[in-house]
Amino acid sequence: MKHTMDRLRNSAHWLRSVEGKNSNGVNRRQFIKILSAGAVSLALPGCVSPGEMNAGKGKEKKPNFIIIFCDDMGYGDLTCYGHPAIRTPNLDQMASQGQKWMNFYVGASVCTPSRAALLTGRLPIRSGMCSDERRVLFPDSASGLPKNEVTIAEALKAEGYATACVGKWHLGHLRQYLPTNNGFDSYFGIPYSNDMDRIGGQGRQAFLEPKTEYWNVPLMRDEKIIERPADQNTITKRYIEEAIRFIEKSKKTPFFLYLAHNLPHVPLFTSKKFKDKSLRGLYGDVIEEIDWGVGQILRALRREGLAKNTFVVFTSDNGPWLTFKEHGGSAGLLREGKGCTFEGGMREPCIMWWPGKIRPAVVNDIGSTMDIYTTILTLGGAKVPTDRVVDGLDLSPALFGTGPSPRKTMFYYRGAKLYAARKGPYKAHFITKPAYGKGKEMHHDPPLLYHLGHDPSEKYDVSKDHPEVITEIRKEVALHLAGLTPGEDQLAKRIENK
Repeated sequence: MKHTMDRLRNSAHWLRSVEGKNSNGVNRRQFIKILSAGAVSLALPGCVSPGEMNAGKGKEKKPNFIIIFCDDMGYGDLTCYGHPAIRTPNLDQMASQGQKWMNFYVGASVCTPSRAALLTGRLPIRSGMCSDERRVLFPDSASGLPKNEVTIAEALKAEGYATACVGKWHLGHLRQYLPTNNGFDSYFGIPYSNDMDRIGGQGRQAFLEPKTEYWNVPLMRDEKIIERPADQNTITKRYIEEAIRFIEKSKKTPFFLYLAHNLPHVPLFTSKKFKDKSLRGLYGDVIEEIDWGVGQILRALRREGLAKNTFVVFTSDNGPWLTFKEHGGSAGLLREGKGCTFEGGMREPCIMWWPGKIRPAVVNDIGSTMDIYTTILTLGGAKVPTDRVVDGLDLSPALFGTGPSPRKTMFYYRGAKLYAARKGPYKAHFITKPAYGKGKEMHHDPPLLYHLGHDPSEKYDVSKDHPEVITEIRKEVALHLAGLTPGEDQLAKRIENK
């Protein structure tokens, strides 16, 4: 500060010496203007002059994007979402520094269609990435994400972004459907769920006492299998290491990292460092290792000086697989879990983090993974496709504190059928069906109606009290269906003789 004041005094002394002169030098008014601007840059540590600031504006680096996507994690599986036994200090800190969304939805309640919704910004019914015959893709599936779909990676790559997919893909395991043919420069992970390609173990006991050799799941690098069966004991740790290597390698260019954990989907595995550490047992061990990985990634961003220019989103593909009991997660107060259209199947924890940019808050507005698509493309200067219906909306107003989320409605599909719809706080169920098992569809007319603010557990049907709300929701559904052209079913196609 003393040095700064000495410089200002010297400048003032020079001003007196030139006062009244009408030469080619600056006059008093011009000098005061220069001195005022300079004083600001001198007095504030780390600040630059207005000229330097303007000179750098055109060179400002585009933001980086990271999506961390879990598999089968429940709404109530994190400390910051109310779990009493699972410890998630890194995600808790991320939530306190960023935004914790309380009404955040996925595009479907099972893996494949949910991932398609995230990466394309579209309800999976539009791309054909859902089916009433087969709910997800399998190792004998003959198809995958259609070539004409525009992924986040493809849109950003066109704008100069480096792109990487790490983890579970599940949008087609044949070469033409892999990440490297959908906009990603590189891929490291498994092509479908970690419980597929089963070759050992006895019945349900294989999941209760899992061994990696029971599942012949391949680990891939780009388009080549590098390990089979994948060692799932170390897979979370290796995903984190791969993600950090990509961040370090790409720090000089804008980048998009899609880190899709294949856990806590059963079978559950964790590395030695986290085994038998959680009060919640093996499931808790898995979540706490994922939380550790989040901390490692955020620390890497700070270490590389990238934190203030990186938008990070943490969420999951669908709710907990409750049929696996202690090996499945918790939806907290929400009803049911994976596989159904009650809240526990499709409402997920979601934390958004961008130091210095995002307004820290607990957000009660509605958002969805499809909105992440549109938000990221908009922030990255990429073009949101206009030749098709994109269901995602730009969440920037809610993120930056300029207004509420633009999303007011949500449509809940099971396979290719619309089961329920939400508008504002009200949700109407036109069809319900148990998540798994032999239960039959039940059609409701009038639909079951729940106020999700008053009744997040969907226990108390208020349809008789609010016929006008049902009318409004029916209008939204009719408008949605009128503009819907379902895509060809991609999940029903099978490889012949397999």
